[in-house]
Amino acid sequence: MQRIRGYHAHVYFDASTLPQARALCEQAAQLFPLKMGRMHERPVGPHPDWSCQLAFEPQHLGAVLPWLALNRKGLVIFLHPDTGDDLLDHTEHAIWMGAIRPLNLSVF
Repeated sequence: MQRIRGYHAHVYFDASTLPQARALCEQAAQLFPLKMGRMHERPVGPHPDWSCQLAFEPQHLGAVLPWLALNRKGLVIFLHPDTGDDLLDHTEHAIWMGAIRPLNLSVF
């Protein structure tokens, strides 16, 4: 098994759910030792929707994942490990909360 260096949770949103997504990400950053990225109001990288990344270390998955599941209130969240293999991390190793969205895998 490859070593997991960390996790990224990408919170997807649009113009109508931007305030909800911002509140969720900011609350997560207050509650957990994680890094909140920018609120991207356009698709970035492989992500088909607007998104905000929450990055955290492996030992926090057991707390962050269930908290996101219970507090996402309908937002789609794409969570994946960081093993160094971006393609596998975004496909085979991915965890989706909500609807699965088509990623732009050509960036890998």
